[in-house]
Amino acid sequence: MDPLLLSRIQFGFVISFHILFPAFTIGLASWLAFVEWRWLRTRDTLWRDLYFFWIKIFAVSFGMGVVSGIVMSFQFGTNWATLSEQAGNILGPLLSYEVLTAFFLEATFLGVMLFGWGRVSEKLHFLSTSMVALGTLISTFWIIAANSWMQTPQGYSLVDGVFHPDDWFAIIFNPSFPVRLAHMVLAAFITTCFVIGGVGASYLLRGVHVDAGKRMLKAAVLFAAITVPAQVIVGDLHGLNVLEHQPTKVAALEGHWESEPEGHGMPFVVFAVPNERAERNDFEFAIPRAGSIILTHSWNGDIPPLKSVPASERPPVKPVFYAFRVMVGLGTLMLVLTLYSLYRFWRGNLYESRLALRGWRLLTLAGFVCMLAGWYVTEIGRQPYVIYGLLRTADAVSPTLAAAAVMTSLTVYMVVYAIVFGSGMWYLTRLVKKGPLPHEPPQHTQGGDKTPARPLSAAGEDLEEGV
Repeated sequence: MDPLLLSRIQFGFVISFHILFPAFTIGLASWLAFVEWRWLRTRDTLWRDLYFFWIKIFAVSFGMGVVSGIVMSFQFGTNWATLSEQAGNILGPLLSYEVLTAFFLEATFLGVMLFGWGRVSEKLHFLSTSMVALGTLISTFWIIAANSWMQTPQGYSLVDGVFHPDDWFAIIFNPSFPVRLAHMVLAAFITTCFVIGGVGASYLLRGVHVDAGKRMLKAAVLFAAITVPAQVIVGDLHGLNVLEHQPTKVAALEGHWESEPEGHGMPFVVFAVPNERAERNDFEFAIPRAGSIILTHSWNGDIPPLKSVPASERPPVKPVFYAFRVMVGLGTLMLVLTLYSLYRFWRGNLYESRLALRGWRLLTLAGFVCMLAGWYVTEIGRQPYVIYGLLRTADAVSPTLAAAAVMTSLTVYMVVYAIVFGSGMWYLTRLVKKGPLPHEPPQHTQGGDKTPARPLSAAGEDLEEGV
């Protein structure tokens, strides 16, 4: 097989696992900061129990995210040496900034967050939780900056095929960065929100941990009522940005092969089977003019079609086309469920609505699917380039790479990931089924005993028990 294809499959496989856990912990860290703040404000022990419950899930997810991230970074040297050689002057510092800022911040406070409950003051522990949450957001900032520069590069000079930074502000705040950062952060928050709401709804349907289930579902519904509509707006802005800088990607995700006659507007293709060989859509079902309204915000607007560029400049149409519809379809269901749940909450019967509860349980993992589908649209849609318009993916692969070597490493990754992440998911499922349990406060010294009792650990006891 082709080492280029195998390298792309391997990178796609590894990053598909990796993105799930950091995105989940981005939202979960902020949720933990909110929960601990509520505990400090109200002294309601249910908030404390929820903190202890979710921090165990956070610890496992954070660990799996770190492991998968280390593996992913190795591929830049082994499989994509040409990319590293030509763009390392820009991508290297951006990724290093993430380590120097976000990762160091998280590493400094993570231990206190996980094991400092009862060992440090309440204010210091809350500060540690907040700093970990801030660290995840800073990490997102640098990763999206690097990826966005590859999508919309600027602020560089190209000398003998090597990219050199000329303006770091322009590199970081490239044209697609602001809207893509907002889009990614909202996606992470919504993903975590639906996991929390789905777990709470599941408890209510089972009749266990009822008080905790109600509190989690209420928080999820109210938060989703803000973030899901906001994501619709940001998603529209993101689409307009992509249309401006990568019109061929938009044509692919819309299945738009050729321009419509003047005055007819562009339809929105709800479903079709893109036929790349014949350059048309088979079995197409489309809504007239809807594409013009969505993409150009006008009645007769049009976009450059796929046929306006050579076939060698087009991305693979089918995966982009279908992934976009998965993302939009699931996102629409999430929006409908959020609005329906908000209505039920306003009427005062959210917790008795079997339809709402089953909807949240059904869509518990929908955010992960939407996020993966969105990243597939983004990354496959920029093909055949790895740095858009400047460096083709075929030219970025290591020149001495052997197909057998990539196949071997890909097979090893699949086996190891199946074991490691399979075990991790089994343990996370076990934690969720067990649910939030009451926790007693730390025992203080008694009588003349000068030896303090073992303080309560937010995560340690149950993690050790799981091992």
